[in-house]
Amino acid sequence: MLLRHPALLKLFIAQTLYWSCSMIGITLTALIGLQLAPSNSLASLPLALLVLGNLLAVQPLSSFMQKRGRRPGLMLGAAAGVIGGLLFAAGVWLQSFELFCLAALPVGVYQASAMYYRFAALETVDAQHKGRAAAWVIGGGVCAALIAPSLTLWARNLLPTPFVGAYLLLAVLALLALALLASLREGAVPVTPRGEIGALLSRPAIRSALAITAIGHGLMILVMNATPLAMSFCGLSLENGARVIQWHMLGMFLPAFIAGPLVDRLGGRRVALAGILILAGSSAIALSGQAMTHFLVSSLLLGTGWNLMLVAGTTLLGSAHTAEERGRAQGLMELANGSVAACASFASGALIAGWGWSPLNLAMLPLLVITLLALRGAKAHQGVAL
Repeated sequence: MLLRHPALLKLFIAQTLYWSCSMIGITLTALIGLQLAPSNSLASLPLALLVLGNLLAVQPLSSFMQKRGRRPGLMLGAAAGVIGGLLFAAGVWLQSFELFCLAALPVGVYQASAMYYRFAALETVDAQHKGRAAAWVIGGGVCAALIAPSLTLWARNLLPTPFVGAYLLLAVLALLALALLASLREGAVPVTPRGEIGALLSRPAIRSALAITAIGHGLMILVMNATPLAMSFCGLSLENGARVIQWHMLGMFLPAFIAGPLVDRLGGRRVALAGILILAGSSAIALSGQAMTHFLVSSLLLGTGWNLMLVAGTTLLGSAHTAEERGRAQGLMELANGSVAACASFASGALIAGWGWSPLNLAMLPLLVITLLALRGAKAHQGVAL
């Protein structure tokens, strides 16, 4: 399918480049923040500002692409990633916590733009292959999961000042993405934006799509961020934690290659239901024990459930709005995902410290019930089976 659709192949590679940048950031940014921050309590501030940059950019980027076209908006995001990587490197080189924090904002803009790659994929294929198109682009993260850790270790001591090389690598990868996106052929001619938020939310399919992706994304972030802490509390080694996170990342992206065909064949509603059940299974395994195997399998299922819900929700949203409403509908989904992810990111550490691992996993279940109730409202729209 990638060979038949050159634009889809470019988006797949761009996704790989973005997630490679993201994994460099996930691996190093909190560590560097701890070294540069005047207080240990501020160590996670750069990551919080990255989330803020994402939230501030999702709606403006969507509106910009609705008016100017998909390619300029995606290029703008990648350019922000180049700037952020250079500022990160300068902050480490100059030992400036303020500059390091400032760098997180444009990288957040890059993150926001990369979330639209899967929507761009929907515009490259016919209605019968939209699920597969979105899934293939999301699946680009598999390549990143395989290559990014080695790249990070190679680049961290590439220059005399440790870690400067890793952030320069981030800027280079974003620059490659920028060049790749510049070669994209523009799709349909942009249309005048239309569609009020209230009118979009009045549609059951829209509400279902938002609930599926936002709750799935929020639960994944909540439990993923708490997993390394829970494992350390159980006396498991850092190497074990790294292995669990690697399997979690593979769980996030590998299922995309079957999730897309399943959505096209069975409909987004059934695939979303499968994702909900898999997340419930992840919770059940986490509650059954705290050995290495329990953490590994529950984390693998956590990523798998997230993937199925993201692919299903994205396809469901794409079938429930008109071309004129595209910008507002997609911006609304990314704003919901980003807001829930931000809340989960800030709450994760406090919940695992205050509640513990088992209560945190129990808290997943009522949220999954809410998703099930929202899913009942999903209906066929514009002749596409959901």
